[in-house]
Amino acid sequence: MSASDQKLLDQVRYVLRRRHYSLSTERAYCDWIKRFIQFHGMRSRDDLQDGEAKIETYLTHLAVSKNVSPSTQNQAMNALIFLYKHVLIEELHCKIEAVRSQKATQIPVVLSREEVQYLLPMIEGTVGLIVRLLYGSGLRITEAVRLRIQDIDFEHLHITVRSGKGSKDRVTTFPVKLETGLRSHLERVHSLHQLDLEKGFGEVYLPNLLSRKYPNAGRSFGWQYVFPSRNLATDPRSGKTRRHHVDQSVVNKAIKAATRKTAINKRVSAHTFRHSFATHLLQRGVDIRTIQALLGHKDVKTTMVYTHVINQGAQGVQSPLDDL
Repeated sequence: MSASDQKLLDQVRYVLRRRHYSLSTERAYCDWIKRFIQFHGMRSRDDLQDGEAKIETYLTHLAVSKNVSPSTQNQAMNALIFLYKHVLIEELHCKIEAVRSQKATQIPVVLSREEVQYLLPMIEGTVGLIVRLLYGSGLRITEAVRLRIQDIDFEHLHITVRSGKGSKDRVTTFPVKLETGLRSHLERVHSLHQLDLEKGFGEVYLPNLLSRKYPNAGRSFGWQYVFPSRNLATDPRSGKTRRHHVDQSVVNKAIKAATRKTAINKRVSAHTFRHSFATHLLQRGVDIRTIQALLGHKDVKTTMVYTHVINQGAQGVQSPLDDL
């Protein structure tokens, strides 16, 4: 990329940070904008003109030539609209009529209770606690690794998920079986935090402008991550040395390794445990609206996908072969 293009990305990063977008969104948006510029062979900002047509051509290319998923295409479109609307300050007056990626109907992979019971003991330690929260509380993996100590209420047995998908907060259940193990884990986290403070560290990242409003909150134990990383790292935005949360790739690798040791012939991921949480609650007779709230789904139609498992056979229909 040319120097002018690089300056454009610096401007994109500045606007994203000013509007409090996450680091992962920042990286994704910058990557899509870079690909967009390279696809059209742009050399200067003048080449960004006629944005509607250029965005439409690029999104069509992603759907037709790259065969990307609808969510991937949507992310690319959001990044490019952000570029024109908030960075270049140009309104896109025409409707973007790109060829849309076809959304395939996918039934979620769900483990049976017996499979969960067999698999969980094979994932031990801190990662084992995380996986048990995925299943026991229906958390997304990003929500689990980003949990703060103050988000767990042992007395009322619930977990508060802050800024989940769609930047929404919600409350979900906390499994009683994890109380003893999690309390012991938090004792170790407290000792680690004390050592960090003694060495002049111990300040954790705070969302939005909380670090300005409460200058000392980042060093308090309540704001620390429940599952901190082993090593300190330099924050790419602030340049401060901090202890971030454990990387979710560690959890995914442990789940795959444990599944390979079993006879479970399913594609098990971290999200499989969330799917299993919802399905097993349905099987126990929990109301669909309650499950929707626990999962944080905006539309109950999203939650309804789990009803496929609680019926015997497809759509609850018995095979005619069983009548013979």
